[in-house]
Amino acid sequence: MSKKPVPKKKTSKSKRDMRRSHHALSLPALTECPQCHAKKLSHHVCANCGYYNGRQVLSV
Repeated sequence: MSKKPVPKKKTSKSKRDMRRSHHALSLPALTECPQCHAKKLSHHVCANCGYYNGRQVLSV
């Protein structure tokens, strides 16, 4: 049986939380649809009106 490395000291809550400080989720970047002015994801078809890049691609 091979031995695996084990931490010498317990990692404190402060050190653990400092390491996780960049793990937070960010909100999606929403833009306004030029046709219906609803919020939508950039480079996606508007779910409200079905327009993309100035033309209708979905019938909603």
